[in-house]
Amino acid sequence: MPDWRGSLMSDVDATLQDRLAALAERHHVVGASLAVAVGDWSATAATGVLNTRTGAPVTVDSVFQIGSITKVWTATLVMQLVDDGLLDLDTPLICYLPDFRVLDEETTAAVTARHLLNHTSGIGGDFFPDAGRGDDNLARYVSAMSGLANSHPLGATMSYNNAGFVLLGRLVEVLRGKSWDAVVRERLFVPLGLPAAGTLPEEALLWGAAVGHFGTEVSPEWGLPRCVGPSGLIHARAVDLLTFARLHLADGVTATGERLISAESAAAMRTPQVAVPEPWTSGAHVGLGWMLFDWGRPVLGHDGVTLGQNAYLRIVPGPVPTTVALLVSGGDAEQLYQDLFAELLLEHAGVTMPPAPQPPPEPVPADPAGVVGTYESVLMTYLVEDRADGLVLVTRPSGVLAVSLGADEIESPLIPFGPNAFLTQVPGRQSWLPAVFYQLENGDRYLHLGAQATPLASRV
Repeated sequence: MPDWRGSLMSDVDATLQDRLAALAERHHVVGASLAVAVGDWSATAATGVLNTRTGAPVTVDSVFQIGSITKVWTATLVMQLVDDGLLDLDTPLICYLPDFRVLDEETTAAVTARHLLNHTSGIGGDFFPDAGRGDDNLARYVSAMSGLANSHPLGATMSYNNAGFVLLGRLVEVLRGKSWDAVVRERLFVPLGLPAAGTLPEEALLWGAAVGHFGTEVSPEWGLPRCVGPSGLIHARAVDLLTFARLHLADGVTATGERLISAESAAAMRTPQVAVPEPWTSGAHVGLGWMLFDWGRPVLGHDGVTLGQNAYLRIVPGPVPTTVALLVSGGDAEQLYQDLFAELLLEHAGVTMPPAPQPPPEPVPADPAGVVGTYESVLMTYLVEDRADGLVLVTRPSGVLAVSLGADEIESPLIPFGPNAFLTQVPGRQSWLPAVFYQLENGDRYLHLGAQATPLASRV
């Protein structure tokens, strides 16, 4: 008897492959891997090359860095600690990590795992010291945090925080008695059956590994220091993200029936904890690790950005859940994501993904006096200037952020599109980035851009 189902799946895979290849070419992407799941059915596609120097092709078994999607894996490890009675999310962290210190004494004494999971700790988030390759790297990182200032008061607002998830990784180490790398392998990679997933570059070398590209130029570095691991160093195949998504869709149970987290913990992770001041880029709310989108139906997911690589994961729960995972190197990854996910989520889940914000057809009035000034965080300075031709945003990243953005100064217009909301654009990119200016209850003014809250340091 002919295998009609197998033939149909082959046709679907071929169609998906053609769509991915066409959109990747349109947006000058160097390499991409895509995986889609609808209920029990799944399909994969890959296009481009892993490295423009070698020309090695991307396959569906190639590994990419998933960047900050790693945070959801670390959050899952944290919820396992809760399930095992080793951690209370609302007990001050210092009770578990007595050596933990930051500059702000209130934060040191009162910050909890919940603050870290929902990005409300206020600890300076972009902190990327090189703490070495030894298994003590996270301990050394936490020790170096003693001189780290807050970007906002504890619990006052949401600001995306890389340092907080490194701190959670250290918490996992202390309470499990093993390195974060060992724990994530033993408690997630192995029981989920993910042989290609890893955390160290020498593990990626055992598979076809994508390198990052800025445009079509190879990134000068493959990855960030090992100590950033719990925040963003997992590498995996696109299909591995489907397996991880299915774990959460099944409320913590693997395909083989093994329970890895409780149903209560899985549900808590996708329950809104705090609103995001700028809701267009990374979701309207934060759960415990997950970013939560309201697109007519609840959608959860996360994005990842590393050195020349991008990753996107969106999950639509329901009777027939839909998951889409995309891993990208080089080119305009954001525009590829926008075009491809809009098609796939509408087709397979009936979800209309909101279009990315665009400048309004008619000018929107804005008061420059309320936004001009210098906004500063650990590795980023923003200057908002009122010039003859309108408001301008001057972005001055430093350290690893400058490497990631490929520049140490970027100048772009600020175009009003709503109350206290503006759009700006990275030169050479089609997409627009929303920027929201707002005020805390204590009167302090902030710029929320790229999911992070940056305080006003001085008026121009």
